[in-house]
Amino acid sequence: MKDTYKTITKPSAEVLFKDKNSKFFGYAFPVHSENDVKQCLETIKKQHHSARHWCYAYQIGTEEHSLLFRANDDGEPNNSAGMPIYGQIQSFEVTNVLIIVVRYFGGVKLGVSGLINAYKTSAQMAMEASKIVTKTINKTFLVSCDYKNLNTVMRVIKERNLNVVDQKLELDCQITLSVRLKESEDVFDTFKRLHEISIKEISS
Repeated sequence: MKDTYKTITKPSAEVLFKDKNSKFFGYAFPVHSENDVKQCLETIKKQHHSARHWCYAYQIGTEEHSLLFRANDDGEPNNSAGMPIYGQIQSFEVTNVLIIVVRYFGGVKLGVSGLINAYKTSAQMAMEASKIVTKTINKTFLVSCDYKNLNTVMRVIKERNLNVVDQKLELDCQITLSVRLKESEDVFDTFKRLHEISIKEISS
């Protein structure tokens, strides 16, 4: 089971590609929702308010977990901008990423093949200007027990080297764990078998 993915954690530096007086500014952003996409687009449109086109593509999620993607030509000929940009997201095998390419028209038409090349190259340059990291796909569990059973829980956490996200250690103890997807079933079963200890999956 694949439980890792590649992404970026901070926006790329601005990149610039020129062709026949047209300027193409490229940007890559980390995004986790369509609202993030909207905010990034608004920021870039304010920054480049006199540009002709703000073309973009994004992908959120993974194939194993609710993949969402979109490509937008923003007035350029059909499939000459958004899809070449999206092609670079696929080429770099990243997700939770938005690439925006802003075009200032230079007075000379590039033709569809010229546009495809310009948007593809700008998107590629934006990704090359980004630091790509590998992250794990995790499940979040809440483990609950009485204080007298806490040592048993802590022993499993230590033995399995589990990641504790949050804990409330009182008469009723609650410990939130983040577990890699491929280990999650085994960890769940381990706690499920323990006496007077409960475990449930929660949305992270």
